[in-house]
Amino acid sequence: MKIHEYQSKNILEEHGIKIPRGLTAFSETEAISLVKEIGYPCVIKAQIHAGGRGKGGGVAIVDSHAEATDFIRKTINKPLVTHQTGPKGKLVNRLLIEEAIDIKQELYVSILLDRSEEVPLIMASTEGGVEIEQVAEEQPEKIVKEFIDPGFGPQAYQLRRLAFKLGLEGKAFKQSLKYFLNLYRAFVETDAKLIENNPLVITGDDDVIALDAKIKFDDNALYKHKDFLELRDTSEEDPDELKASEYNLNYIKLDGEVGCMVNGAGLAMATMDIIKHYGAQPANFLDVGGIASSETVANGFRVLLSHSNLKSVLINIFGGIVRCDRVASGIVEAIKTLDVDIPVVIRLKGTNAEKASEILKNSDLDFTVAENLEEAAKMAVAAAD
Repeated sequence: MKIHEYQSKNILEEHGIKIPRGLTAFSETEAISLVKEIGYPCVIKAQIHAGGRGKGGGVAIVDSHAEATDFIRKTINKPLVTHQTGPKGKLVNRLLIEEAIDIKQELYVSILLDRSEEVPLIMASTEGGVEIEQVAEEQPEKIVKEFIDPGFGPQAYQLRRLAFKLGLEGKAFKQSLKYFLNLYRAFVETDAKLIENNPLVITGDDDVIALDAKIKFDDNALYKHKDFLELRDTSEEDPDELKASEYNLNYIKLDGEVGCMVNGAGLAMATMDIIKHYGAQPANFLDVGGIASSETVANGFRVLLSHSNLKSVLINIFGGIVRCDRVASGIVEAIKTLDVDIPVVIRLKGTNAEKASEILKNSDLDFTVAENLEEAAKMAVAAAD
């Protein structure tokens, strides 16, 4: 789950990390009032779940009431387009207004779970304010990493090494050691997938301040943090993905034309790969989970059919614990109750697959049954032409 910058900063501040003094406005009138409270110069930042806000015109340093009012009126309740939003942009329904900071140096710092090493990774760079992917591609030598053993936590020598490689000295060096420790503590205690400060700045007084902040939580751990659910802004989420989450389906919308309904994340990835192999693009990732019942299949169709580019659907189910005949009955029942007017290709393998095939073939519904995944993929791709 993603949250806004101002929400991320509040959490970091609770864990001892310094942030600029700021206030959040949810309307034009409130924003104009809060700017006066913060004072000039100040920074006004559009709050959306996307990067590139500065380049997209969503961040401004203002020195007067006239400048602030003009920017606020041009930004709030208007779509903001960045390289991460797509051409339609995202509607700005809140603004963060902060004191201007005297910046001497901009750094990049993040902490995330490194899946190859299976431990937390603190990653830092002197190239703050720049997309880390760009730095990795153009100047990989400027990225420093420290892998943290979760059994012991970050060691003092690791934090000193990070600070040395970032070129920090004196007061900034000492403050950075405390910052790294607090960042790790925030990462562990909130069950985050990612915490990123880009930029983390060194001020003219050598203070270490998180000028920007991003936190992504591990959805699987949210049951331990019920208060975090209140931070969720559903207006920032794709409507189809939001609907899928209400059905407890794992769904990610893509730009292709062949819909996929699969039980199991690994099988779903393989299904998407084979669709691309035969010349089409998957319209989604959809894992209906281990219990592919008539209800989950019907809900899966409800989500798939809302995709404007959809031209065919490939249902690929492997019956292990879930019996294929029950899945087949669920598919038949779901298609009967929904207005499915595009080609549907079905491949079922596993427990009671023969019974499932009979159920599908004996129904009076218009779909195609494939014997194997390769055949199913070819059929679904051909149907989408």
